[in-house]
Amino acid sequence: MRCTVVWDPDAQDDLARFWMQATDSQAVADASDEIDRLLKSSALTVGEEFGSDRRLIVEPLEVIYTVSPDDCLVRVLQVGLFR
Repeated sequence: MRCTVVWDPDAQDDLARFWMQATDSQAVADASDEIDRLLKSSALTVGEEFGSDRRLIVEPLEVIYTVSPDDCLVRVLQVGLFR
C-alpha cells in the first residue's frame, strides 16, 4: 500500500531546527528522506509499536507516527534525535 506522508507542524519545526543545528546537516536530510520513503511504502511493517502509535529510527533521527490504513495516510507526530 502506498501512503501519503504528512508531518505535523511541530514535527516539521523540530526537523528544521535539527537540520540547522546539525554538524552534519546532510545526514539529517538523508534520514528525513529515508523516513519519508519507508513510510510511503511500508508504514505498517517498518519501525515498532509505540503505544497506539509506531516508532521508526533512521539515524540520526527517530519519529513517532500514526497510520490510517483506510485513508492511506501516515502522520508524523514527533521527531527527535536518536542517541
